[in-house]
Amino acid sequence: MAQVLKIFDIKHKSSDGKARTGVLHLPHGDVQTPVFMPVGTNATVKAMPKDFLEDIDFEIILANTYHLFLRPGPDLIKEAGGLHGFSQWKRNFLTDSGGFQVFSLSKLRKINPEGVKFQSHIDGSYHMFTPENVVETQAKFNSDIQMQLDVCTGAGVERKEAEKALKITSDWLVRAKKEWENQREKGYQGILFPIVQGNFFEDLRQQSAEFVASQELPGIAIGGLSVGETGEEFTHFVNHTVKYLPEDKPKYVMGIGTPEYILDSVQAGIDMFDCVLPTRNARNGSYFTHKGMLSIKQERWIHDFGPVDPECKCKVCQTYSRSYLRHLFKEQEILSSILASYHNLYFLHNMIKEIRQAINEDRFEAYRKDFLEKFHQGL
Repeated sequence: MAQVLKIFDIKHKSSDGKARTGVLHLPHGDVQTPVFMPVGTNATVKAMPKDFLEDIDFEIILANTYHLFLRPGPDLIKEAGGLHGFSQWKRNFLTDSGGFQVFSLSKLRKINPEGVKFQSHIDGSYHMFTPENVVETQAKFNSDIQMQLDVCTGAGVERKEAEKALKITSDWLVRAKKEWENQREKGYQGILFPIVQGNFFEDLRQQSAEFVASQELPGIAIGGLSVGETGEEFTHFVNHTVKYLPEDKPKYVMGIGTPEYILDSVQAGIDMFDCVLPTRNARNGSYFTHKGMLSIKQERWIHDFGPVDPECKCKVCQTYSRSYLRHLFKEQEILSSILASYHNLYFLHNMIKEIRQAINEDRFEAYRKDFLEKFHQGL
């Protein structure tokens, strides 16, 4: 494919750092950046009907290739009209490659240069992921953005293991790109993102970033972070990696969802993030507030008839009290997960909107400082 696809326009670069706003042009509509993407592992964001996601105004969500490959399978999803027809979420889908599940389910897989042989956590059956069939699977999903198959390594691994994983990931990218171009010729409209790896070795990160940039794909993901390292290491390696990536491409740090990590990433010039954290926290009774995390199970909320976060404009905070939400959680009512998930996703989405406004008004650093000072106050 001779011509590089351009899917990203930078709208404004902050005068006080690397933060920027932009627009991703994708098959199912434009996406404003920076953007936080809720994780919908099984083609559903847990406890969140699509109408709620539309109500909050998310423009893109994630789905998980590993889980959907096992159930219900790519052929059924293709028959249903791709993920959009199957789920009725008509905006954009980003799908991961299954590489992280291969990392997290390490006892059930074996990696070789051809691909990954793994055992289903559902029924023990054996399957093989290759760079080619992962691209083909995501094309059947009709993913708007799909990820290459990669090998993720955790914090603390030996250099030799990191080098081996990077070599395989780089080789797999070349194969994935070729299959993606093949799928595009057949009419598939989605975009392929390569993934930077290299663990926590500066020279390997540089090597991976430069190789990924040389492939001239429409966007770039940074993987292998938020895998057990400290916050200082995370921030250092995000900034280190970005130095070797083209400025005009959208950049996506995979698997982050705390306000601290999001703000640090935006400061480094990152445009996209995703994480299961807001909905997982919600199911465990943990709410985001402007003054930090609130654990709804605590006894001090029994007689508190105020909102979870007085500054939040979401319909949960406008309607329900801490006392009632604690009652729902203690009684293990399904509504507890629904309301907490709605609030947490609304909170992060609203934070991202405020970040975009702050960047456009050249006051991002002040916003970041003020937000974190307040967030770390505690309740």
